[in-house]
Amino acid sequence: MNCRVVVEAAVPVYDVETPDEAVRIAISKTGEMLNPDLNYVEINMGQRSCPHCGEDQEPAFIAADESLVALELEMTVFNVEREEHAARIARKEIGQRLENIPLDVLEIEAIDEEGEEEAEDDTVEDSAESETTAEEITSEADAGRETDEEGEVLPEFEELIDE
Repeated sequence: MNCRVVVEAAVPVYDVETPDEAVRIAISKTGEMLNPDLNYVEINMGQRSCPHCGEDQEPAFIAADESLVALELEMTVFNVEREEHAARIARKEIGQRLENIPLDVLEIEAIDEEGEEEAEDDTVEDSAESETTAEEITSEADAGRETDEEGEVLPEFEELIDE
């Protein structure tokens, strides 16, 4: 089973004045920590809401020119037994590179493997058709040439003159 796992990270950023600046710096800082080992992890702004009124808030909280930015890190984990197993793998892989940054698993979604298998079957069929076509072309090209008694193709007259 393959799973898509979304993990929330709380990234601290220093010397910022606006929430937009804090988010840009947090994404850049996180990207530097994850690359090149985990360049397949997608980094997005997190979504925060007020716990009392449910109103949407900025993903960055700023106080005294320092900010705590909520980011969502998304990765696909392959060949796992259960969704919990996928969550542990994602937290471990991301957590090893993001030292001292708290992580929380937000979402785990099993990916449909049947669609992938159908796509692979189509690719195999297409390549088989291509091979057949190449063999037909080769046999058609050889059909215009004469063969000797042993079945070997004799060179064309023009090819002999060129040599």
